[in-house]
Amino acid sequence: MTKSVQDTTEPSLEGRPLEAEDCVVVDKKQMRRAQIGAGVGNFMEWYDFGIYGYLAVTITAVFTHGMDESIGLLVTLAGFAVSFIMRPLGGMILGPLGDKLGRQKILFLTISMMAISTALIGLLPTSHTIGLWALIPLYLLKMIQGFSTGGEFSGVATYVSEFSPDKKRGWATSFLNSQSMLGFAAGAGTVAITTAVTTSVWGEDAMLDGGWRIPFLIAIPLGAVVIWFRTRTPETPAFEGEQDVILRIPDGSLFKRYGLAGIIRNYWPAVLIGCALTAADSSISYILTSYMPTYLETEVGVSSTGAAVATVPVLVVVAIAIPFMARLSDNIGRRPVYGIGIASSLLLMIPAFAVVHIGTEWSVYLAMFMIAIPATCFLALTASALPALFPTASRYGDMGLTHNVALSAFGGTAPFFSQLIMQLTGSPYSPAFYAMFFSLLALLALFFMKESAGRPLIGSVPVVETREEARKLARVQDSDERIDTSTMPIFAVDQAGRAAEPGQAGPSA
Repeated sequence: MTKSVQDTTEPSLEGRPLEAEDCVVVDKKQMRRAQIGAGVGNFMEWYDFGIYGYLAVTITAVFTHGMDESIGLLVTLAGFAVSFIMRPLGGMILGPLGDKLGRQKILFLTISMMAISTALIGLLPTSHTIGLWALIPLYLLKMIQGFSTGGEFSGVATYVSEFSPDKKRGWATSFLNSQSMLGFAAGAGTVAITTAVTTSVWGEDAMLDGGWRIPFLIAIPLGAVVIWFRTRTPETPAFEGEQDVILRIPDGSLFKRYGLAGIIRNYWPAVLIGCALTAADSSISYILTSYMPTYLETEVGVSSTGAAVATVPVLVVVAIAIPFMARLSDNIGRRPVYGIGIASSLLLMIPAFAVVHIGTEWSVYLAMFMIAIPATCFLALTASALPALFPTASRYGDMGLTHNVALSAFGGTAPFFSQLIMQLTGSPYSPAFYAMFFSLLALLALFFMKESAGRPLIGSVPVVETREEARKLARVQDSDERIDTSTMPIFAVDQAGRAAEPGQAGPSA
């Protein structure tokens, strides 16, 4: 991108309007490079978690040999919970580091940790050789995965949102979750192909005898490719421009970089809004991607291969639909699209779980597509709506806290708690009720969330596609309610301590 940030050592900027030269004009080549570099890492993250989900029943037999089968499945699903418990810690540590050192450096670190830990799972000894001690290194590696992932999505969402033009931020960032769905689909496809090939060559017990290792070991070449892409991604201009003023801003300003305590103290309303939206998003999406294969096997009687294969076309359709739903949010707003997602969740989740128990092939696909509708709406908005809740100076840290706390508490644990509640109550609709509860919380948060579509990110100057668009924006700024110069770093010296009070321009204002 090309950018022009005013020299903040000028004696006074008070009263000066926004000028065309203040805006960031998108460098499309750099933006595509940023999207690819961020997206391939997101693809790998979900591939890694996907193969664990699709191999849950096999991993139960391999790592919990000797346990009661139902308890063993809970122990395996707890591997998800263990990794997600570590996500907030990763977000709280890696997020502020990303605000301090730069987005690109931390994203390189997170994907390296993810690739190595996934590959090592494929090399672990099993309970057949060392007993239940095998669970300890498995859980440790899942914890490393969780720690690194805590800085991954919050980082890539921050990274790409800061590269995106204001009017198309929904569209530009939506490809992150599209690639997530494709990563999960790739995980499902890899498990299905590995199962088919190994069983045809070595017999029905091939996956138990070592075939399960193959999908994890594929992370070695896949990780090498992703790491190469990450070395070629540039730093965001919003981060670079913000550094011009950050050291001269006093406490109490949205331009000030805060640690964890400062984030909670200054932006707690936005954190709560983001947590509620993330809880609804993650509970539905993880039920669809991580829990449904297990549910289909254990409750409906679908084979492991059939469950994996059934998921692939659904996730591909979701991946294709996400950018179009995100583009709709650019046109009509984030809040209306969130409303569609909440309404469809409340209306479709129970019927979906009723339909799946018909037990036919068409009913399985129909049920999963019904769950996919609200999931698509939420996933289309996550990477554009959440970063817009927070200012540039602390955005990575804010996202690391907000997204990961909610995702860990309510999303990553969705498979475990859905299974546990179902075993305690005997109700096959437990996953539906779980997701619907968080959709109601999201509805409450929506009343307090300000619209962010088409607006500059808080703490950043406007990002446009052409210099002509920048000139037009400068001409109409007085009549355009989306332009608020008190939230822009070019005015930070003048506005600090006056117009730029914490939260004044944020969602909690």
